[in-house]
Amino acid sequence: MGLKITALASGSNGNCYYIGNDQEAVLVDAGISCRETETRMRRLGLSMEKVRAIFITHEHSDHIKGLPVLAKKHQLPVYITPGTLQNLRFGLERHLVRSFQAYAPVQIGDLAVTAFPKYHDAADPHSFIITGDGINVGVFTDIGTPCDHVISQFRQCHAAILETNYDDAMLDRGHYPYYLKARIRGNHGHLSNKQALTLFTGYKPAFMSHVLLGHLSRDNNRPELVQELFAAHADGTQVVVASRYEETPVFHISGELVPTPAVTMSAPQKFGAAQLSLELF
Repeated sequence: MGLKITALASGSNGNCYYIGNDQEAVLVDAGISCRETETRMRRLGLSMEKVRAIFITHEHSDHIKGLPVLAKKHQLPVYITPGTLQNLRFGLERHLVRSFQAYAPVQIGDLAVTAFPKYHDAADPHSFIITGDGINVGVFTDIGTPCDHVISQFRQCHAAILETNYDDAMLDRGHYPYYLKARIRGNHGHLSNKQALTLFTGYKPAFMSHVLLGHLSRDNNRPELVQELFAAHADGTQVVVASRYEETPVFHISGELVPTPAVTMSAPQKFGAAQLSLELF
């Protein structure tokens, strides 16, 4: 019972997350090549035959680079909003394209995948909660600021993949130009270590067993810094720093059964279809 999760890749060079049970699984994003996705799954003893669908958070290249080949080769349905689809720089086989709406669960076998909107510099960004056997796993990356949608969903999670993109001091001292630093730390950019820790300590449920910290900046963060910061506040939650270069182990998530409530909220104000993406950071 419960769910299996791994971060196959997490960083500006590619993002891909596997969540599944013993029968089926989904991928959230496909930002590494088809071959590399298959290789990393094989090393973990995971089978592509169990993957039933790919869910796309937004159109930045580090989240969709491997999508066209992976979807075509394995004939996987791709769940993507019309706004995100319109901003892809490649086509997808029409019969594989599926749409989704915020807070309307998509059933994939015994898994339910529920999208929720978020702030990010993309056309129509969403994140996801995957539910199976009463266990909730959330993907919380590429978030400018923790809005009510993010907070309410985080409070329901037995495990979370949480962005810790940059350290404030390292970003301040770094070589990026001022305008780029402002974009990264703006309300439609990425979560800092401090912002992520505030979300974690303020809204982590007692039953959260694992937090996978991801999407670390190559230039403005350090894995050991993030690990030390969160370990001091873990309070029984296992802290794992996901790598931009290799997959994490597979973690088995179980615990107190807490179904995700049906919630309807007004979506955060959209940033628009700006294409000066933050995908390099």
